[in-house]
Amino acid sequence: MQFEKAHSFLIDKLEKGLPEYLHYHNVEHTQRVLASTILLAQAENISEEDLIILKTAALFHDAGFLETYTGHEEISCEMARKWLPRFEYNNEQIEKICKLILVTKMPQSASSKLEEIICDADLFYLGTNQYIAISNSLYKELHEAAFIKNRSEWNEQQLKFLQAQRYFTKSAQKRLSKGLQSNLQKIKPRERPGNENLKFKTFAYAGDFFLILMGVIIAAFALNSFLVPNGFFDGGITGISLLIHEIYDLNLAYVIVIANLPFIVMCVYAINWEYAIKTCLCILLLGFFVLYVPYPIITSDKLLVSIFGGFFLGTGIGLTMRAGGAIDGIEVLALYTWRRTSFTISEIIMAINIVIFSIAAFRFGIEIALYSMLTYFTATRTIDYVVEGIEAYIGVTIISSKSEIVKDRLVNEMGRGITVYKGERGFLPGKFELHADCDIIFTVITRLEIRKLKNLISEIDPNSFVFASTIKEASGGIIKRRHVH
Repeated sequence: MQFEKAHSFLIDKLEKGLPEYLHYHNVEHTQRVLASTILLAQAENISEEDLIILKTAALFHDAGFLETYTGHEEISCEMARKWLPRFEYNNEQIEKICKLILVTKMPQSASSKLEEIICDADLFYLGTNQYIAISNSLYKELHEAAFIKNRSEWNEQQLKFLQAQRYFTKSAQKRLSKGLQSNLQKIKPRERPGNENLKFKTFAYAGDFFLILMGVIIAAFALNSFLVPNGFFDGGITGISLLIHEIYDLNLAYVIVIANLPFIVMCVYAINWEYAIKTCLCILLLGFFVLYVPYPIITSDKLLVSIFGGFFLGTGIGLTMRAGGAIDGIEVLALYTWRRTSFTISEIIMAINIVIFSIAAFRFGIEIALYSMLTYFTATRTIDYVVEGIEAYIGVTIISSKSEIVKDRLVNEMGRGITVYKGERGFLPGKFELHADCDIIFTVITRLEIRKLKNLISEIDPNSFVFASTIKEASGGIIKRRHVH
């Protein structure tokens, strides 16, 4: 049996012939399985002839991917029968090799020592510190091939797979069982007691509702105490509602609700159900407060009205945005239109506002239109401040004992770029001599993502050390500007 020649022959074919979408079942996978097979075979004291049989089976076990994805094991056997005779393998040896190839099919079932070794070698990585990186490549491959819909489905399947995984050989059990359990703990979701989980969700929703309520109260105050009594306007759907109210003398509360209803429906398709429900709640509450709460008229000074009317309106809108909703449907309309045209969101909003202020100038005079534009400018600046603060970005540093899963989810779930520093953790009072190497993860996110990141880290490792600092400016890399929800 001329294994070395067979090895050179097949590796060359795999390097040249395997499709690019095979991120996992590639040449590196074959070489990993071959190396693991040799390691386990030597630990199990396999004879020289059986070792060559095993190595050849490991070499050919995924060769079928050259022709097909499903049922590749059978194609691998056909290739072994076709090519191995030229390397002085006889029929009996080839059939042994084919039998070993077929037992790697999932679910594995081994009935001999050689079968146990190749099965353990094929899944060797599950018990190593390379598990996260290798499993990510398998997810990418299966996702692109449409076998896996999303990462949530993948995580669920991986959890079940690792829980069911048992190595056959004593050598693999001794070497890999501890690592297998460690990797299982890394991908396990943080389990909260039922009442604790309910309290956590209730607290989060209560916080959002409080922000929505405060935002609506402040926005209604801006409308009833500043803008409406003085005939001022704003941009967006609120500005359109104010125009309709002034021109046709219709009740502003009803106009605001009716004008925004189509955009609530758009939310479902352009964004998601949760955003649509929160936006609907915002708009209904705004209509209620505008209609039933007797806000006092604060001033008739045009400059004060334009500045503070815009300030309070922007504050109200910003608070509802932080809660994941919206008072004004203009951003939803812009996002919905943007996905179907070549115009940017800013261009669409600007075009709508130009129409609003042009009508105001034509109907009510240029002075009112100019003051209204100042109101709109003040409101937009206030929204940016409330939602983002002065700085747009936050730098977050994370030190966790589960750094591999943290890195995986930051990149693949949140879509963030990360930088990893090598450091040491420990050095505690009274235990100064206890320390260990660790990864220090740094990433940059927007303020709107801070809650999502905190929840993600808390789910993975509640004991992780996390601190954040504001960043005045950032550019390059994977940086996301503040976006419509």
